[in-house]
Amino acid sequence: MQAKKVSESVSEQCHIMHPEHLNGRGWLFGGKLVEWIDVVAGVVARRHCGTNVTTARIESVDFLAPALANEILTIRGKVTYVGRTSLEIKVETFRERVGETERELINVAYIIAVALDDKGKPSPVPPLVIETEEQAEEFERGKERAEQRKKIKVK
Repeated sequence: MQAKKVSESVSEQCHIMHPEHLNGRGWLFGGKLVEWIDVVAGVVARRHCGTNVTTARIESVDFLAPALANEILTIRGKVTYVGRTSLEIKVETFRERVGETERELINVAYIIAVALDDKGKPSPVPPLVIETEEQAEEFERGKERAEQRKKIKVK
């Protein structure tokens, strides 16, 4: 199985915030953002694994600021850690106001996906090629999170 670079599976999705995406306060529904995050994470995982995948766990979703009507939302995902049959995807969400070029980070999420074979059973994940110091740091943090998850088995 050939190892893959982080850059080979990066995925990005953009949305313009419309009224149907907003709650009564005028902020983006958290559930809508989680849906979009899951889609981006799924694309990243499929690109990395070259197989079907399934979301196994939403490790964390940290809401840092709201997205408002007419803002552009950019959701970007990348692989941060791989295990034997699972991988961790970091998804960051940025908002961009009309007329501004600067993006503001408003959400960070970590999603755990599992690679699936043709019968829907877990299958091996390609190793991850680490090319930068930042990627090495993310990988080590992902490894620590994976070890913590193993200690907290859901029964």
